[in-house]
Amino acid sequence: MPEPGKKPVSAFSKKPRSVEVAAGSPAVFEAETERAGVKVRWQRGGSDISASNKYGLATEGTRHTLTVREVGPADQGSYAVIAGSSKVKFDLKVIEAEKAEPMLAPAPAPAEATGAPGEAPAPAAELGESAPSPKGSSSAALNGPTPGAPDDPIGLFVMRPQDGEVTVGGSITFSARVAGASLLKPPVVKWFKGKWVDLSSKVGQHLQLHDSYDRASKVYLFELHITDAQPAFAGGYRCEVSTKDKFDCSNFNLTVHGEGALVSVLVLAMCPVLHTQGVRETPRDSKLEAPAEEDVWEILRQAPPSEYERIAFQYGVTDLRGMLKRLKGMRRDEKKSTAFQKKLEPAYQVSKGHKIRLTVELADHDAEVKWLKNGQEIQMSGRYIFESIGAKRTLTISQCSLADDAAYQCVVGGEKCSTELFVKEPPVLITRPLEDQLVMVGQRVEFECEVSEEGAQVKWLKDGVELTREETFKYRFKKDGRRHHLIINEATLEDAGHYALCTSGGQALAELIVQEKKLEVYQSIADLMVGAKDQAVFKCEVSDENVRGVWLKNGKELVPDSRIKVSHIGRVHKLTIDDVTPADEADYSFVPEGFACNLSAKLHFMEVKIDFVPRQEPPKIHLDCPGRIPDTIVVVAGNKLRLDVPISGDPAPTVIWQKAITQGNKAPARPAPDAPEDTGDSDEWVFDKKLLCETEGRVRVETTKDRSIFTVEGAEKEDEGVYTVTVKNPVGEDQVNLTVKVIDVPDAPAAPKISNVGEDSCTVQWEPPAYDGGQPILGAES
Repeated sequence: MPEPGKKPVSAFSKKPRSVEVAAGSPAVFEAETERAGVKVRWQRGGSDISASNKYGLATEGTRHTLTVREVGPADQGSYAVIAGSSKVKFDLKVIEAEKAEPMLAPAPAPAEATGAPGEAPAPAAELGESAPSPKGSSSAALNGPTPGAPDDPIGLFVMRPQDGEVTVGGSITFSARVAGASLLKPPVVKWFKGKWVDLSSKVGQHLQLHDSYDRASKVYLFELHITDAQPAFAGGYRCEVSTKDKFDCSNFNLTVHGEGALVSVLVLAMCPVLHTQGVRETPRDSKLEAPAEEDVWEILRQAPPSEYERIAFQYGVTDLRGMLKRLKGMRRDEKKSTAFQKKLEPAYQVSKGHKIRLTVELADHDAEVKWLKNGQEIQMSGRYIFESIGAKRTLTISQCSLADDAAYQCVVGGEKCSTELFVKEPPVLITRPLEDQLVMVGQRVEFECEVSEEGAQVKWLKDGVELTREETFKYRFKKDGRRHHLIINEATLEDAGHYALCTSGGQALAELIVQEKKLEVYQSIADLMVGAKDQAVFKCEVSDENVRGVWLKNGKELVPDSRIKVSHIGRVHKLTIDDVTPADEADYSFVPEGFACNLSAKLHFMEVKIDFVPRQEPPKIHLDCPGRIPDTIVVVAGNKLRLDVPISGDPAPTVIWQKAITQGNKAPARPAPDAPEDTGDSDEWVFDKKLLCETEGRVRVETTKDRSIFTVEGAEKEDEGVYTVTVKNPVGEDQVNLTVKVIDVPDAPAAPKISNVGEDSCTVQWEPPAYDGGQPILGAES
C-alpha cells in the first residue's frame, strides 16, 4: 500500500467557486485566506484586475471579495485568485435573461395558481439531478480549457485537469499539460485518489496512465484514462508534478451518474449542436417544458409502509408520523355543495421560501368567506393576502415556512372545505465533501462532512449499506451545526471500504484504507549464562509503547510469582528471574499482541561456581599541582601547620609520611641575587628519612579512606624540610614530596667594623646574620 505523503499547503481556507449569472446582474466571488494580511491578486485571462467602475475589490480580515458589476457576455471566461504561491481558478458563465426565466419558472401545482410566477417552483437541485452537466462525461476535450487560453503563470502546469462527469459504465480521460522548455529532465507526475491512494498501483482493466512529449511545442502530456466507470470511482483526485527544484499540484473531482442520467446528458450535449445548425425553436407550452414537481402526498398515498422512511428522507419530511396522520384523515367530499362551485384540492405542497395560492369558486359572487389555519381564523397581514375576484376567493401565503405546514379551511356560511399544505424543505446539499483516510489498525478514524442546512437529516453508508444507530458500539455519529461526523474509535481491517454521507440533495463518498501495524524491534532479547542463585534479566525494546505482550517458557505462557516478575515501562518489556535454579534453563520468548512475530533467547545454567574477583584500583594522591618537584609550603613559626592530602585506591591504600634529614642545624643565608646558584648539591643533602607515624602530640598523622592529614602544632624551625607522602596497596603505589619552610626572626648581624674615618664621614662594614629567618635580608637600621 502507498505510504502517506505530504499534501502541499494552500494559502486559502475557502476558495471561490464557478457561478452562472444572468446578464445584467452582479457576480460576487469570495475567498478566505488562512491568515489576515495576505496580499491577494485577482486575475482575468492572466492579467491582474484593479478596482474600477466594473470591478469592485474588498478585503476584510481574511475575507477577500471580487464583484463584477452588471455582468455581460464579454465578462464570461476564466478568472483566478492568487495568494503567495497558491492559485485558484474559477469560471464565470453568463446566461441570457430569456434563458434564465425557465429556471425560475414554477412547477404546476394542483391549485389554479400553477401559472402564477414564483409559486412552488421546482428546486434547482432537482433539475440539476435529472440533467447533469456533460463536462468531462466522455471526452478529454471537455476537460481542457478553451482554445487560446493563456498559460498558467504560476506553477508547472500549462493545462490543469478539470472536473469531470461520467455515467456508470462510461469512460473519461483527464489530461494535464506541463511546460518542458525550461526542464532539463522530464518531470515526475503522480496521480492520486483522495489524499493517499497512489493510482500507479491501481493500473489495470479500469485505469490506465499515458504520457507523451510534443517536441514542436515542448509540452509534456499526461493522461489518466478511466473505463467502465463505477459509482465507487467518484470523489476527489489530485495530480502532482515535480522537478528537481519545483513542485505543483492540481485537484479535480469526478462525478459518476447513474444510468438514468445518460438520456439527460445526451439531451444537454445535443442542445448546442441544434443552435449551431440554425434550427429554429418552435414555441412550446411552458407547462410541458417545466419539469413536473412530484406530489409527496400522492407518493405517500400509493407507497407501501416499508417505503415511508425512504420517502421522508428523500423529500425532507421532518414530521412523517404527523403527515401520515393528516393523510389518513383526508376525505374527499363527493356530495354536491350549494356554496362552492369548486372546492380546495385535498392537499397542496410548496417549497420553503416560495408562495402558494389556495383558490375556491363560490356559487354566490357576493358571499363572504373566512380562512382558517388549524381551526384558527387567519387575519390579513403582509404574508397572508385575501383576494376576491368575481366568484373566486384566494388565500395567498408568501414566503412559506415550516410553520405554514398545516390544515387550512375555507368557510362560507355553514359550509366549509378543507385541505392540507405540505411545506417542502429545499434539498440539503454537500458543501464540503468527505476526504479519504489512511490509518493503521487500532487508530482512530473521523470522517467529517459539511452540508448546507443546520440540523439536516443525513444517512451514513458503508459499501452501500446504511449504518444504523444500533451499531453505536462500533460507530459514533456526531452533529455540530452543519457539520456531521462519523467516528470509529479503533479501526480494524474489516472497517476498510467506501463510506458515504447521503442527504436529500446529494452524496459525499470517501475511501477508508486500513493497514496492518508494523512493529520495529529496537533491542531484541539476548542469550544469558547465569549461575546458581543469580538473577537473570531478559529485556527488549519495540517501537510502540502501547503494545502489550506475553512471555513464554518453552512455548508455554509464564505466570509471574514472587521469583518471576514481568514489567512493561514505555517501549521496554522486561522479564526478571531471581535465584536462578537448574530448572530455569529453557528457551524464553516475548510475543507482542496483534503482531505475527516473537523474540526468543536461551537461558544457560552454569554449575561451576565462579569466584568473585573484586575490582582493584591503584592508589593515587590527588593534589592540585603536586608534580614530582617538591612544592614549598610556608608557615610562620608558632602557627599550626596542616597538610590535607586527598587519596584514592581500591583496596584502601596504606599511607606513609616521612621527613628527610639534612646536614646542619640552620639553613645558610640566601646568596646575593647575582651570585651563581649551586643547583647540583640540593639533592645531595638528604642522606636519611625519618618515619612519621604518631597519631597524638605536637606532630601527628591521621588517615581515613579518602584522605591523610599531617598536623604540626606550633611550627618550629626544626619542622622545616622535605616531607614525602607515599600511598601503597597490592595494585601499586604513588608518592609526592612537599617542602615546608618555617619563617622566624633572623639573627643579629655581626659587630660592625669602622674604617676610613674622615672629618665628616667614615666607612662601616658588617657581616650578614648567620640565620636570615627564612627570607632574604633586605637592609639594616641603626
